[in-house]
Amino acid sequence: MKIRIEINEKIEENEVIIRCRNLDEQVMAVQSILTEKLADEKLTATHGIIFYKDNDEYYFPLADVLFFATESEMVYAHTDTDVFRTDYRLYELERLLPSEFIRVAKSAIVNVKQILSISKNLTSVSLLKFHKSHKQLYVSRHYYKGLKEKLKNRDF
Repeated sequence: MKIRIEINEKIEENEVIIRCRNLDEQVMAVQSILTEKLADEKLTATHGIIFYKDNDEYYFPLADVLFFATESEMVYAHTDTDVFRTDYRLYELERLLPSEFIRVAKSAIVNVKQILSISKNLTSVSLLKFHKSHKQLYVSRHYYKGLKEKLKNRDF
């Protein structure tokens, strides 16, 4: 694999182009690394995510979040033992969060590194269980395939 950098002072925004004969594991790994790095920089640029509970602000690593879910038009971050409000909408979080987060329902984004198991259901929805928590979350049929693919490729 070759890597080449071209400097062009006339362009308005930096762009990374990956040219390949076919989409193999090496190319997908490079794309994944770049995507994750850019997501991390977006969060750094926005000073991370501030979590709220009552009148207090909380600052903790995103790795502690099991999932984000909407409830009564608000978005909540669920950790293993607690729930915190965020000021972001789910569509904003989808763009900002690192690659270990993936949408699993219209109203939820999950941290794949926190998933312990998936229970398949006859009604086309699946139940997620998390490490060190009693909390559970349903995955809709529409998002199931993407989640399974992400779980196969996750690294601990």
